[in-house]
Amino acid sequence: MKKLNLLELFAESGNRLAWHCEPAVWNIDRDRLIITSDAETDFWQRTHYGFTADNGHFLHMALDGDFTIETRVRCDFKNQYDQAGLMIRISDACWVKTSVEYEPDEPNKLGVVVTNHGYSDWSTQDVDDSFIDFKLMLVREGSDYIVKYFSEIDQDWIQMRMFHLFDQPQVKAGLYCCSPKAGGFTAKFDYFKIEGIN
Repeated sequence: MKKLNLLELFAESGNRLAWHCEPAVWNIDRDRLIITSDAETDFWQRTHYGFTADNGHFLHMALDGDFTIETRVRCDFKNQYDQAGLMIRISDACWVKTSVEYEPDEPNKLGVVVTNHGYSDWSTQDVDDSFIDFKLMLVREGSDYIVKYFSEIDQDWIQMRMFHLFDQPQVKAGLYCCSPKAGGFTAKFDYFKIEGIN
């Protein structure tokens, strides 16, 4: 699996990385991406809650064909619903995000949001409050996807979900975070790895 050097990619002429809703505060320190999220940022479409949000922070690159992406995230949670992880996006109506979401008065949520035709769903599992340093993986096979997290107990990748996106051949894939309530949450992405590209 190829580890992308984020600093080098940003320095390239016509660099391959781009922001969807660039945060006010971010930097790359020794190839670690550090984001402090802006307030009232989120990704969600309609289902159950009735609202739409498409202003979370998403650093991405365009990818074709089958691939696997992986990252390690370290979270300094501040406010309810702070979240960080991986995202694949086709449009505001078609995307997936996987992350840990902060709940101060109950267990944090390790979950996956899949959005098709402008409607989101959300599958979750409770995780311990200490689950603030974690690894996530997203695998694309055609228009089908598999989400996994790394279990320190089992020392193996555990499948969380398999699903379909009604997408175009090229997608945007990368790292995301957001703070639906107040700002100040910092997410540190130790690396971004991709398998299946040249």
